[in-house]
Amino acid sequence: MDHYVTGATIKALREKQRMTQAELAEKLCVSDKTVSKWENGRGFPDVSLLEPLGKALHISVAELLCGQAVVNTNRASNMLKSRFYVCPVCGNVLFARGDAMISCCGIQLPALETEEPDPAHRLEVQMVEDEIYVSAEHPMSKEHYLSFIAYMTPDSCEIKALYPEGNAETRFFFRRSGWLYYYCNQHGLFRQKTDRTVNVLE
Repeated sequence: MDHYVTGATIKALREKQRMTQAELAEKLCVSDKTVSKWENGRGFPDVSLLEPLGKALHISVAELLCGQAVVNTNRASNMLKSRFYVCPVCGNVLFARGDAMISCCGIQLPALETEEPDPAHRLEVQMVEDEIYVSAEHPMSKEHYLSFIAYMTPDSCEIKALYPEGNAETRFFFRRSGWLYYYCNQHGLFRQKTDRTVNVLE
């Protein structure tokens, strides 16, 4: 385990709940002196206490260990506020409808930040009847490739996986105007707007 709960974290979360050391101690069936030792760096809570400690402080064990709470502000469930996470070890792609505490291969993953595509990362988008045909002039080698393309609208998200030595292309059924998100393993996450004004193939 790379991280363990710190005394400063326990104290900050306790005070946020307007709870005294004695009140927290009572919830955990320990003494207030024990809580004081934790908060002053003279001891750590046993691993068996992490779950009840998190419950008492209204925070998950994962958040407790990393020292911060995750608040998902996307309560209206607007898919355009969703976040993507990619594991640098195994390449796993994870998707959440807002900020989340995501880990893979023992690593806590940051939410990817989108960039405006440069010429080398711009998608070619065409309407083919009721479908969006998406392609890219991008390397698809084992060292440098696009790993996925996602089509996102305010109420839906569809993700298509791409693979090294395959084609950098895919199709989506057109629902409404939205965004295409796509990930280059060397240069990060890009996004590009799409609607019915794109080129139409007869």
